[in-house]
Amino acid sequence: MLASQKTTGRKTLLVFNCHEPWVYQLGALGYPLDVVIGLQGRYHQGWDERMRPLPANARLITLSEALQSPKDYHCIVTHNITDLLDVRFRDEPRLLVLHNTLEGRLCEEHSRLDPEQLKKLLKTYLELVGGHAVATSMYKGESWGFTDDIVQLGINVDDYLPHSGEKAAGLRICNFISSRHEILCWDFHHQAFRGLPVTLVGHNPDMPGVEAARDWDHLKRILQAHRFYIHTADPRFEAGHNMATAEAMAAGLPVLGNQHPTSPVKHGVNGFISDNPNELRRYAEILLEDRQLARLMGQRARETVNERFSLTRFKHAFLRSIEIARRKWYTRKIPPPRCLFTGRSPASPPGERGRAPLSTHTSMSM
Repeated sequence: MLASQKTTGRKTLLVFNCHEPWVYQLGALGYPLDVVIGLQGRYHQGWDERMRPLPANARLITLSEALQSPKDYHCIVTHNITDLLDVRFRDEPRLLVLHNTLEGRLCEEHSRLDPEQLKKLLKTYLELVGGHAVATSMYKGESWGFTDDIVQLGINVDDYLPHSGEKAAGLRICNFISSRHEILCWDFHHQAFRGLPVTLVGHNPDMPGVEAARDWDHLKRILQAHRFYIHTADPRFEAGHNMATAEAMAAGLPVLGNQHPTSPVKHGVNGFISDNPNELRRYAEILLEDRQLARLMGQRARETVNERFSLTRFKHAFLRSIEIARRKWYTRKIPPPRCLFTGRSPASPPGERGRAPLSTHTSMSM
């Protein structure tokens, strides 16, 4: 795109939609946001209001509109290889956010691709185009081989209602459970909590009676009422917490789960952790019986979120990541390699618009 065709004005970020709660955080940065929706592989083609309202400083656009926009974007925020390929002809800094472990993506997609080859491919491509990668945790950054820039999620605990725990039941929020059994240690979850009152919330069309919250306010009321939250994950594939876990802690719920090196749970302080399903079940029963104990541990969980997942810290860290991406872009040695990738992965059938490996717009992307 020619520079003469671009307009000037307020600095705007072009953001691919990956997961509404994560994108919602970007509203705190202070930049106008052009959020790309209608992406292939997403179960919801628009902005899913059930998860978060659209930030006040954001507008929704299609990929076609984004590619043709005369704006000079301050930075392009992407989440996978496909996003990077989609904007390869735009002449602005680009930032790749790594949301998941490489091992988890390979497991979820039942892929036999060589992880070391994928790491080298991504690193080479970013170096060539002057792109910058930021991971949402050191655990995920180490998985992909990018550990220089880590920006953890940000949550404002004041956004949530005072916790009551009036409903003697556990809670778990998760989409596409059936396709992620191994990653989520679902057999362990079932062993530990079978027969106990546990509410499942999320987009799981193959699980009768399991539905997503109607909107964020409804989700807040769900969080307010439940006694504890559950997060189990296989350390080989998934982090010891996700955004839903941190949100539950911000709402004042203690967390129960399996042992994990990256878990924010301190056993007996803000939740309980154990690799013994019978033992974890007993802890659940204790919290179901003792509402006051659950409330006290939930208060410690809120403090953990304030300490580890401050929205202010996220804002400052991510603004720094954007500036690093801009510096890399303007000091790159060669123009973007427009012919390095054709936009079709080797496994894609001829005649289809191919998606690069590990690049479908599902869940939290990379």
